[in-house]
This record gives sequence, structure tokens and C-alpha cells, in this order.
Amino acid sequence: MRRNSDDNAPNYFSVLKLIDSSLRISAIPLSVATIWLTVTNHQDNPSYGNLKFSNFTGLNNISGVYAFLVALSSWITCFVTKAWLFFVSDQIVAYLMVTSWAAVMEILSLAYKGDKTVSWSEACTSYGKFCSRMKVALVLHALALCCFLVLVMISAYRVFSMFEPPSVSDKEVEEEST
Repeated sequence: MRRNSDDNAPNYFSVLKLIDSSLRISAIPLSVATIWLTVTNHQDNPSYGNLKFSNFTGLNNISGVYAFLVALSSWITCFVTKAWLFFVSDQIVAYLMVTSWAAVMEILSLAYKGDKTVSWSEACTSYGKFCSRMKVALVLHALALCCFLVLVMISAYRVFSMFEPPSVSDKEVEEEST
């Protein structure tokens, strides 16, 4: 394990901790706004019926609650020493957010363009308000995703900075030079 020989290391880690907490706290309102837009988004069309979409909310609930809990626990010293725990859980949430973002992006693409090969017509001409609100929700979700991608990098840095880089023995250096 690496020992802190640099006097600026405590300052650097406190700034990193502040950025980490700020990003986690920023992800909370983005997730809540995405949930609100998605849950309240519906449009009724006399020709085609009522359209609503609520499958997007589950992951945003999870990511918002997770961001809140980790922001709180990152200031508790017994959890701060468990950098690997934050690293693994940040990875999981970020991957889940990427997949949900991609799925909603595909649904919006089909809603705007349709798919003529399977006789699926585009729906946004009939449900314009619904589609525009889903675009806003997608943008908010993408911003929350960006927060989590930066958080993944920060937590990876915290985990891997605890270890020293592999050392090269003198024998290996001599073999490479010949």
C-alpha cells in the first residue's frame, strides 16, 4: 500500500471529496426532475388514445436514493476507508444508467422516426407534447449520467491510488536493454 509522502495529499483528497459530494448532490435533483417529468408525462389523443410512459422511473429512483446515501456516508469516516465499496457501487449505477439511457434513446428514436419495416409509424406527430417532455427527461437523465461517470473516475482514482505501481526489478531492466 502507498504511504502519503506528499504534504499536499490531504488537501488534494479534501478537494476531491468536495467534488465527489457536489456531484452526488447534483445528481439527486436531476434524478428527481427526471422522475417527475416521466411520471407526469401523458397525452391523450382522440384518434389513438392515451399515451404514458413510466418504465423509466425505477432506475432514477435507485440512482437518486443511492446518490443521497453515498453523499451522506462519504462524510462518515468508517465508510470513507471503504473506497472499493464506492467504486463497485458507482460502477453498477453508472452502467445501469447507461443502459436505461440507451433504451429510452431508442424508444424516442422510434417515436420520432418509426420503423417502416415492421409497420410502426412515428408517433410524435400525434403526441408532440409527450415526446418533447421525454426529450427533456432524457437530457436530465444524461446530465445525471455524466455526474455518475465522473464519480466513477473519482472512485477509481481513490481505489487505485492506495496502491503503488508495479516495480521493475534490476534484472528486468537489464534484459530489456539488451
